[in-house]
Amino acid sequence: MKKLLFIYNLHAGKGALRGRLAPILDGLTQEWDVTVHPTRGAGDAAVTARDRAGEFDRIVCSGGDGTLHEVVCGLMELPPEGRPTIGYIPAGTTNDFSKNLELPRTLEELAVVAAAGAPRPVDVGSFNDTHFVYVAGFGAFTDLAYNTPQQAKNLLGHLAYVLGSVTRLGTIQPHTMTLEHDGVVLSDSFCLGLISNTLSVAGIKGTPAQPIALDDGLFEVMLVRQPQNILQLQNIMKALTNMSDDEEGLVTCFRTSHLKITSDQALAWTLDGEYGGDHQVVEISNCHNGVTIVYGA
Repeated sequence: MKKLLFIYNLHAGKGALRGRLAPILDGLTQEWDVTVHPTRGAGDAAVTARDRAGEFDRIVCSGGDGTLHEVVCGLMELPPEGRPTIGYIPAGTTNDFSKNLELPRTLEELAVVAAAGAPRPVDVGSFNDTHFVYVAGFGAFTDLAYNTPQQAKNLLGHLAYVLGSVTRLGTIQPHTMTLEHDGVVLSDSFCLGLISNTLSVAGIKGTPAQPIALDDGLFEVMLVRQPQNILQLQNIMKALTNMSDDEEGLVTCFRTSHLKITSDQALAWTLDGEYGGDHQVVEISNCHNGVTIVYGA
């Protein structure tokens, strides 16, 4: 039998994995010789995936998008031929990236897909000296994912993010910056920026005007100027859901494989819902077909 490494995070989400490992392992071991590794803290999944990738044909991770983020970042430190296929069993609070993979709902069904589903290539983002799976963002509300206490996430789920954003509407601030992509130079002020490769961000599944492909070598970029009233904020939310420009010129959207952002001051970034550091200059590139991930259909 081929070998599989199962990396899981018991602390993700509402503790969905507690007491549920037996049926998951039953689903995995029908197809694979399985080695189990519980995460032991921040960064452990990345180190384990990187250091042990050569021993396995597939790595299945279970937890939130942060656990998947770590596994992918670990594998991206290896040459392409050294990256095993990834299976994902989402058990976090919002599980944004899983909405791209047509996965079933129950953990038992997810285990079967992770073991026997169809592997497909997926683009990965390069962000300065690290990587991200599905979104890099700065500005309004992007810190909620990593600043919301885990206890609140476990008790309230996605509502914790919603409550956090509502209480901070008056704190939206614009940031002056210059963006360079595909020969275009754009200097302006934006209160929010998202560079993504996903249908869902912060638990909100979009209905994009143009289809999104995870393997087309392009990111969807959405830049938001500061709203002046609630109506403008509503229009911005609609534009973000559609991933398209709005009528008032508050939202700018485009697709690119490479983007450089230089801001007047260091900005806090989030990568796949995790804190990505403060940066004044950021270069983001699309690593076309960086990893292979198992889909459900």
